[in-house]
Amino acid sequence: MAAEETKPAGGVGEMLGQAGSTVKEGIVGSLRGIQEIEGQMVNLARQTVTDVLQGTGAVASETVNVSKELFKGVIKATEEVGTGLIVGTKNVAKGILLGVGDVGGDVQQAATQLVKGAVRGAAEVGSDVALVARSAVTGVMEAAGQIGCNVGTAAKAAVGGALEAVGTLSLGAIAAVRDVMVSAVEGVKDVAWAILPKGSAPAEPETKGEGPPEKKPFRGKAETGPTSQP
Repeated sequence: MAAEETKPAGGVGEMLGQAGSTVKEGIVGSLRGIQEIEGQMVNLARQTVTDVLQGTGAVASETVNVSKELFKGVIKATEEVGTGLIVGTKNVAKGILLGVGDVGGDVQQAATQLVKGAVRGAAEVGSDVALVARSAVTGVMEAAGQIGCNVGTAAKAAVGGALEAVGTLSLGAIAAVRDVMVSAVEGVKDVAWAILPKGSAPAEPETKGEGPPEKKPFRGKAETGPTSQP
């Protein structure tokens, strides 16, 4: 007669508990690793932009060019590893804007220029222009909030840069970028309405009832007496 199998002390419940703890620790470690990697991306882009702009001394004119090259670099990197396009482009945009701020550049102007660079870089390497543009705008908004700038103003500038840059591409690309821009700036209503084609914004509701006396002057009518009841 075969010997009975012995089960580990603690039973199945303890094994499942240990498995849960192992998974939890692994996920926490992975998430911490992701945060560290994102921080490294931001810092790398920030330092690169700072070095280039300080070296050229032309912040306004070179932001779009250095941005285009940085976005092309991150797009190619994510293609090699097969993932990370959204996170990578967002963090590069964030780092670029922070770098421009470090050298005393105009943050609003930089927001426009860096998203132009993102669109042009994505188009040159055949990447998803709309996705890259949206991620870049998200990065701009995060960086603007971090350095104390008006997020709505920065978002509007970034969206303007995206729409201007995509204007030279196909009609399909223009429509795709406009659509993702609306979702990217959700919550900043004045920016969202500015993106939509003319006529897309909802009409102002008509005010019912009489307006103020100065706008609707009273026009007298012949008085009539009360109707007599039979």
